[in-house]
Amino acid sequence: MFDTLSDRLANTFKSLRGKGRLTEADIDATAREIRIALLEADVALPVVRAFIRQVKERSLGAEVSKALNPAQTVIKIVNEELITILGGETRRLRFAKTAPTVIMLAGLQGAGKTTLAGKLGHWLKAQGHAPLLVACDLQRPNAVNQLGVVAERAGVGFYGPQPGNGVGDPVQVAKDSIEYARTKQFDIVIVDTAGRLGIDAEMMQQAADIRDAVSPDEILFVVDAMIGQDAVNTAEAFRDGVGFDGVVLSKLDGDARGGAALSVAHVTGKQIMFASNGEKLDDFDAFHPDRMASRILGMGDMLSLIEKAEQTFSQDEAEKMAAKLAKGPKEFTLDDFLSQMEQVRKMGSISKLLGMLPGMGQIKDQINNLDERDVDRTAAIIKSMTPAERQDPTIINGSRRARIAKGSGVDVSAVKNLVERFFDARKMMSRMAQGGGMPGMPGIPGMGGGAARKKKQVKQGKGKRQSGNPMKRKAEEQAAAARREQAQAGNPLGLPAGQDGQNFELPDEFKKFMG
Repeated sequence: MFDTLSDRLANTFKSLRGKGRLTEADIDATAREIRIALLEADVALPVVRAFIRQVKERSLGAEVSKALNPAQTVIKIVNEELITILGGETRRLRFAKTAPTVIMLAGLQGAGKTTLAGKLGHWLKAQGHAPLLVACDLQRPNAVNQLGVVAERAGVGFYGPQPGNGVGDPVQVAKDSIEYARTKQFDIVIVDTAGRLGIDAEMMQQAADIRDAVSPDEILFVVDAMIGQDAVNTAEAFRDGVGFDGVVLSKLDGDARGGAALSVAHVTGKQIMFASNGEKLDDFDAFHPDRMASRILGMGDMLSLIEKAEQTFSQDEAEKMAAKLAKGPKEFTLDDFLSQMEQVRKMGSISKLLGMLPGMGQIKDQINNLDERDVDRTAAIIKSMTPAERQDPTIINGSRRARIAKGSGVDVSAVKNLVERFFDARKMMSRMAQGGGMPGMPGIPGMGGGAARKKKQVKQGKGKRQSGNPMKRKAEEQAAAARREQAQAGNPLGLPAGQDGQNFELPDEFKKFMG
């Protein structure tokens, strides 16, 4: 949703990099570009003015002028102001002291309240609660049946005594649901209310009557993030007419410009509490302003990615896999590869996971064009192999490749490519597990493997070959011994005699790191 805004901001910051000092003209030009980017993203004008004013004030102050890297400091300021505009800290649900906690959902027709009720129920169930969905939308055709289906898919309770389709009293249903929840041991009641195509007196009155009947602990206003400024205007009207405690953004995965998400918290004074970014029940989570700001600025969202991984992968399995990789690359088999791949798939869409990594905005077109079915094809290829082939892929010859390809419905070349990629991945994973770091990169201190590399360096004389000529080799050894004696006769820093720390010259290969 924020792709266009992210691209514009990235281009704006690119022009700042490399400047050792920022003038007032530089800051004015940057503020102008940010203003245009926000207005194009359909952010409300009062929000844009407040945002730009804060960014300019801080950028023109000592915070930037005294910074070693002024461009990075400006980006930091923009990030912090974005977090403020989005609501500041993460807002958590308030739970009642005595169960059940009542959550009332409200919003316009088509905002996605009914589907979101199921997602919220599913999310709360994963937190250890027992939610009950209550059908109080008795106006829209088939709304009661739809909520029943959603509740069944989410694995939560459902209360819908009235048929709906214009029949029944929604206020009475809401009132009776509280006693039903107490009787059936549900600790959270989620009330789905009727919407309208626009704000009107009848809608406001019905919402107010339901509010008065159940005294909800939280009133959440569901906003369609794709309708721009109208979402903000509707939220303001509902806040003034009935009142609400927090906002839920639906359809964040759409291709709209995202101005509602950046405007609603600042304009209404109520924080965004949840966000829905897909059609599946799992495409829903608490809204974190700092993480959203990080995504908009192309810095990824590693915290959300880690949380998803922790929910999917068990600690015991992760430790077993790490121990297996540490023993050597041959311990990691195609069965393990398939298991890991299926675990990653459980985390959600591969393209969405990749989008959470820092710097992935530069290749977002490739990420968006990823075919999620490639994972299923890879799984089919591995499952078409015999247990012996999965344990030792080196035995897969031409005839075996043909048989596997036929069994999985792919070309022979696909089988060959998979096996080759597996060998490459196995080497890389084994090296990382043993502390060797990524290929082409030095090992990270404290990650293991250092002793082996150090021994190898000593054995090879730091990469220099010894001469095969005995006389020449003896001369080299004598010269090395003379250098060691000279160093020992020098000073505590190990510098040759006659040199001190102030006059010491770094080797040329290190000077490039010193600017």
